[in-house]
Amino acid sequence: MSKVSEFIVGRLKGGGYALKGALLLLKTEPSIQVQFGIAILVTALGFYFNITSTEWILQLFAIGLVMSIEGVNTAIEAIADFIHPDFHNKIGLIKDIAAGAVFIAAITAVAIGLLIYIPYFI
Repeated sequence: MSKVSEFIVGRLKGGGYALKGALLLLKTEPSIQVQFGIAILVTALGFYFNITSTEWILQLFAIGLVMSIEGVNTAIEAIADFIHPDFHNKIGLIKDIAAGAVFIAAITAVAIGLLIYIPYFI
């Protein structure tokens, strides 16, 4: 097999693993399920209000940001639990910081949503 073929096969396998991980998150993580539901709702609102291309870009970025950070948070929590299953102050701090990152992303997404949709509702 040539190096180009190996490269392409490797990228396809990597994409498959990434898709598997995304589907696993959607199937098993309640927070991602809620965020996915919100994403569907605001996407429907976007079509209903015929938002601009710029608003679509911001909305899709916000959705991707929150769901991606939530996935990273889930992975951090899983690693922390694997390394130290019992309660430990440092592990708790690590988990709190990861959850804080999700909170910041979510607040940013809410602000973007409000900036986009308040004018349409007024």
